[in-house]
Amino acid sequence: MAAARKFQVGLVQMSCTTNPEENMLKAEARVREAAGQGAQIVCLQELFRSQYFCREEHADLFNLAESIPGPSTERLGRTAKDCGVVVIASLFERRAAGVYHNTAAVIDEQGNLAGIYRKMHIPDDPLYYEKYYFIPGDLGFLNFDTTFGRIGVLVCWDQWYPEAARVTSMLGADILFYPTAIGWHPKEKAEYGEGQRDAWQTIQRSHAIANGVYVAAVNRIGYEGTPESGLEFWGSSFVADPSGKVIAQASTDQEEILIAECDRGHVEEVRRNWPFFRDRRIDAYTPILQRWHD
Repeated sequence: MAAARKFQVGLVQMSCTTNPEENMLKAEARVREAAGQGAQIVCLQELFRSQYFCREEHADLFNLAESIPGPSTERLGRTAKDCGVVVIASLFERRAAGVYHNTAAVIDEQGNLAGIYRKMHIPDDPLYYEKYYFIPGDLGFLNFDTTFGRIGVLVCWDQWYPEAARVTSMLGADILFYPTAIGWHPKEKAEYGEGQRDAWQTIQRSHAIANGVYVAAVNRIGYEGTPESGLEFWGSSFVADPSGKVIAQASTDQEEILIAECDRGHVEEVRRNWPFFRDRRIDAYTPILQRWHD
């Protein structure tokens, strides 16, 4: 049976402690709350089982990783089945000894693992030392068919790359989800903070516009780390429609469940009036495959 024209998404914006079990219990409860508010596809923030451990480089932190399928997908699978919702869960994947990924698992409403996406773009910046932990994804850009809609899933640093959004949209996604962990360096917040947050939302709204697709970004809140070397996560989870209009947005500092309705008919309408896919010059884009042109 074809999916309905409209579907509801839920974004879970929350703070995290250093205790993975506490974070999992909270996530399970929030998924149930989102389902109770009408959500059919629920997305958790990036690496929700822990605080954002990539602020540091410590070998012991690899102990946070787990297999997929594994304990977290099994627990969230039970929750998804109980609630009849699709769950997108960002996890620290242990693929093998010494082989780790930043991975989003898609769990269907029957509780089954529908597939995984491994984060393609891996940052290495102060307090975002992800290259120490994660190998770049090797599955490419993907879509997942669900009962409620066809979804594309990307992860955090991927959100800055138009190429990732374009390819994922071209596979037919109705919506792009971006589980995220991004925040302010406290020493930079006063001078650069608002501009950084605005740029983060603007680039993702531009993906919605350029591809005529819904975009949903879900971020964490709270301060993590020491006063001298921590991050203040700025929340601000949001959903933008295919014209780039923000139709739902959370605060910078409160735990929230964001619910938004998505309409495939609106995707069709926007693409008819802004036919960017029609007018693409695919014969002229070869240079984009090069690192740089001197």
